[in-house]
Amino acid sequence: MGPSVLSKVITIRGVWHLKVQGLLCRVWATMYHSMPSEEVLSSLGGSHEGLRAEEAASRRERFGLNRLPEPSMPGILSTFLRQFVSPFIYILLGAAVLALLLREWSDAVFIVIIVLLNAVIGTFQEHRAERAARALRNMVSTRARVVRAGEVVEIDAEELVPGDLVQLSGGDKVPADMRLLDVIDFHVDESLLTGESMPVAKDGVALLPESTGLADRANMAWAGTLVLHGRGEGVVVSTGQLTQLGTLASQLGGPRETESPLVMRMRRFTRAVAAVIIGAAAVFLAVEAARGKPISEVALVAIALAVAAIPEGLPVAITVSLAIAMRRMSRRRVIVRRMASVEALGSCTAIASDKTGTLTVNQLTATTIVLPGGEVWSVTGTGTDPAGGLVPEVEGSDRARVEKLIRCGALCNDAVLVREDHGWSHVGDMLDVSLLVLAHKAGFTAPQLQAEAPVVSEMPFESERRYAATLHSHVGGSGEINLKGALEAVLAMCDRQAVPGGEYPLDAAEALDRAEAMASEGYRVIALASKEVSSVGEGRRLHEKDLAGLTFLGLVGMIDPPRETAAEAVALCARAGLRVMMVTGDHPSTALAVARQVGIASKRSQVATGSDLREAAGNAADSNARLDALVARTSVFARVEPSQKLTIVESLIRQGELVAVTGDGANDAPALRRAHVGVAMGRGGTDVAREAADLIVTDDDFSSIVGGIEEGRIAYANVRKVVSLLVSTGAGELVLFLLALIAGLPPPLTALQLLWLNLVTNGVQDVALAFEPAEGNELEVPPRPPGQGVFDRLMVERLAVSALVMGLVAFGTYDVLLSQGRTLLEARNTATASLVLMESVMVFNSRSEVRSAFRRGTAFNPLLVLSTLIALGIHLLAMHLGPAQTLLDIGPLALSTWAWLALASLALLGAVEVDKAVWRHRHPIRKSPNG
Repeated sequence: MGPSVLSKVITIRGVWHLKVQGLLCRVWATMYHSMPSEEVLSSLGGSHEGLRAEEAASRRERFGLNRLPEPSMPGILSTFLRQFVSPFIYILLGAAVLALLLREWSDAVFIVIIVLLNAVIGTFQEHRAERAARALRNMVSTRARVVRAGEVVEIDAEELVPGDLVQLSGGDKVPADMRLLDVIDFHVDESLLTGESMPVAKDGVALLPESTGLADRANMAWAGTLVLHGRGEGVVVSTGQLTQLGTLASQLGGPRETESPLVMRMRRFTRAVAAVIIGAAAVFLAVEAARGKPISEVALVAIALAVAAIPEGLPVAITVSLAIAMRRMSRRRVIVRRMASVEALGSCTAIASDKTGTLTVNQLTATTIVLPGGEVWSVTGTGTDPAGGLVPEVEGSDRARVEKLIRCGALCNDAVLVREDHGWSHVGDMLDVSLLVLAHKAGFTAPQLQAEAPVVSEMPFESERRYAATLHSHVGGSGEINLKGALEAVLAMCDRQAVPGGEYPLDAAEALDRAEAMASEGYRVIALASKEVSSVGEGRRLHEKDLAGLTFLGLVGMIDPPRETAAEAVALCARAGLRVMMVTGDHPSTALAVARQVGIASKRSQVATGSDLREAAGNAADSNARLDALVARTSVFARVEPSQKLTIVESLIRQGELVAVTGDGANDAPALRRAHVGVAMGRGGTDVAREAADLIVTDDDFSSIVGGIEEGRIAYANVRKVVSLLVSTGAGELVLFLLALIAGLPPPLTALQLLWLNLVTNGVQDVALAFEPAEGNELEVPPRPPGQGVFDRLMVERLAVSALVMGLVAFGTYDVLLSQGRTLLEARNTATASLVLMESVMVFNSRSEVRSAFRRGTAFNPLLVLSTLIALGIHLLAMHLGPAQTLLDIGPLALSTWAWLALASLALLGAVEVDKAVWRHRHPIRKSPNG
């Protein structure tokens, strides 16, 4: 049985047979590289005339469209239900159930309303973010040139089917897995699939062993890879999910292994709150049981205590905080796919970043020219925009020689560089494009040069000979030969070199030394040479024998330069206490050169290769320890295979780091999912990478990630501010209840009054607190330790001070009024008003954990002032409305009572200001040690 069976299966109709097709495609796709091209074509039921339209339609009906199955967008209902999967929501729902059992209907309704409000806000934000991520996927539509019934037509790549004959050329994206039949100088960038950063030369004639690895199958082209230059034709062997890219995508269906820091911290916080609630309830039950109180009365007060201890407004406030951060991040070109990931990026302690396209512009750029004799010229500007110029290292340098070299590179060139409305576009190999950009910077254009010296004949670049050459004609019958390529190959054809004033015998040793020095700095070095030809007759062809006696013109050093913002962004990370690592498939010298420029590393000892990782991992019992030690001391990982990025991430996690990892290729998806935060590229990334990621950077720029880190830290700081406000208020109410219990007084507030305080008056202010802007030092302090919970020493201390003051002031008010013979209703009404005022004070205390409230002007967050006035207004209105008076057991207060309540509430402001001053004295704000 062989692959020819597939052509017979293709003619069978039916859903069951589609499954058989898929199985056979997977089996035979592993063998096509070992079969002669004609046999492959025959086994797929194809021909050199291509498929007929009817046959292609029939196959498409059974195979489906040539696209990866898109994960179904979560429905509104499933997204809504997911909002309830939270430990804190469990506590709230438990309180609601308890209220229902005790027939406290109003309490239960209030809690359920706030839980539903949180779910609605979360559903809206996550659904909008998912739509934005999905819109990225639809930005680009791939087209394919296919042979159908003997004619070449251009169709949408989704319409391809196995057996289609597809033509490819430089700049094309390979639309499906293909067995190449015929190629000319065909090179493909397979980095998005295999991690190989260098162009891969293809050979349609080659027959390879069945055991040949994916990256070494020279007669195959894989879906999603990019044709750099050359021409080729191949037959489609697999489409959609059956491609290698689709197989990788299908392996990512499992649940995410790593939780976000906010989820972990909130779980610990919830457990702490639950422990306090259970402890307070146990103390209360023990005391009341000893006093012989009825169980029903005890249970009623117990639910009041639970309501007091639970910050019911926290889920909504956190959701609003994260939603605001999502919107702010989108303005900084970061799309958040999962809401909890907003804060996660700000909590990260380590970033494993790609080099190409993230730290660099992903555009090979000529930056250095070295002429024979050692004269050096620098080239300004980056990428394919020809803005820039030539700068000699020494004044009075010979510009004529450098222009002759540049002219040679522009004439011996297959690329096209065109200015369009939106900027510059190009077609062809990036090396050729960079030489055209260089020519523009020197004042030449390709059309101008080609008009002066039309191409008569050419020898295209081939990896075996390592050079390309062109023959040009001049007016009058003379001409010239221009040649570019690897230095060793070019020097073998030269006997002279261009020097000031003429030509001298070639000094090959000097040229080799110069090239070696440039290569050690990460440059890709190209040598150029030329010679005049006395006669160029019509129809003359260029042969290897013509390439002798050339004049060596010099070297051009090319590099994928760092983005202009990269060095500053890395420095910001260092000041913020983040460890930045570069992970790349490039050569160690190239990686180190870029790392030095952006500030990630400075010494060769900070570089480790994929081989070093394999050796450290080994099979020994202490392999994890040796691997972790290597990762801990390394800043640059070079020549890394795709699977090793996952190894690096897992090692960092074992060392206790909170890891963010960037990636754009399909092979990066496992590492993106394993990291605490996966960051995919929006422009150059694959759909597989974007689906695996938590965040998508729309401009592929590392500085945008740093902007996201800052916004994440702002979001977490605002979450802490909201927690501080709500927990302090709840703890103050708990202190009030415990003091009343110890004093043998009736419960000072009803359960509904507690809900009113926690959800309505405080709920308006805590949402406004979520809008707090940056304090300005978010990137000047190290990240919080990964194991640190929401309740750290500072918050516990602030909580104790605030709760004690609030509880004492409210209890003093309550106790004094009862001792004066006021009714229980009057005492509760005044105590409630006292807490409303102290909530308004506490919201301004919470604007900063260490800075004085007087140094955070109202202009920063006018919404907070407005919300405070609204909260006070709502309570005043309720005190004067009959239905609210009856429901909440409240009523109007005399102006004199308000005056002394306001004065008493200022004790909270003074106490917290003193606590902040003491804290600043004991713990001055420190910058990161890396800053």
